[in-house]
Amino acid sequence: MTPTDTKSTVLLKHHLKALRLPTVAAECEKVATRAAAENADHLGFLLQVCELELIERERKAADRRLKAARFPAEKTLAEFDFAARPSVNRPLVLDLARGDYLGRRVRFWRVTELITALREADQDRHLLRLRQQLAKLDLLVLDEFGSVPASKAGAELLFDVIGTAYEPTSVVLTTNLPFENWTEVLGNDRFTGAALDRLTHRASIVETFGESYRLQDAKRRLKP
Repeated sequence: MTPTDTKSTVLLKHHLKALRLPTVAAECEKVATRAAAENADHLGFLLQVCELELIERERKAADRRLKAARFPAEKTLAEFDFAARPSVNRPLVLDLARGDYLGRRVRFWRVTELITALREADQDRHLLRLRQQLAKLDLLVLDEFGSVPASKAGAELLFDVIGTAYEPTSVVLTTNLPFENWTEVLGNDRFTGAALDRLTHRASIVETFGESYRLQDAKRRLKP
C-alpha cells in the first residue's frame, strides 16, 4: 500500500463516517480487493458495498422493531409442532405467517398488563398519551384474554382500545375462553357483543384443542 492509498483510505472512511455509512466503511477494503480479483468495474464494486450497507440497516431495523414489540420470548413458526396439534388449520396459519397484514410498528401486551397500564395512565392523567401510542401501531397483540376478569373500569378501557384499533390497526388476540364466556371478562353483554363484532369482522380464527405444551412438558418431566 502506498502513502497515497493510505491517505485515500483514511479520507474515505472519514467521509463514510460523516455520511453515516458504517458498513461501507468497514467492508470497503475487503470488497475492493475481491472486486479487483473478479475484474469488477467501479459500479460493480459500488453495488456490492451498497448491498451490504442495506442488508445491515434492514437487520438493525428489524432488531429495533422486535425490541420495541416487547415480546416475552422469541419464537418462530418452525418450532410449532403441527403434528401434535392436528386441529390447527395449517394452510391458514402459513398464509397468515406471510404477514401481509403486518406493519413495522408492533406491540405485545398481556391483557392484564395492558388494563393495569391503562388504569394507571388514567389515574396519572396520561391516558391520552397511551391511547395515542396504541393508535400508532400497525399490529397490536393481546395475549391471554380472559385469564383474569376485568373490573368495570378496566373493561371499559380495554373496549376503548379494541374500538379504536378497529379498521386502522391489525389485532392478534389469544384466549382460552369461548365467545359465549367473554362476558366473564368484559362484564356485560353490551361490551361483549360490541367487542366481538369488531374483532371478528374480517378476522381469521385459529382454533387449537388438546393439552397445552406446558402441561405436556410438565408431565414428561414427572415421568421416571
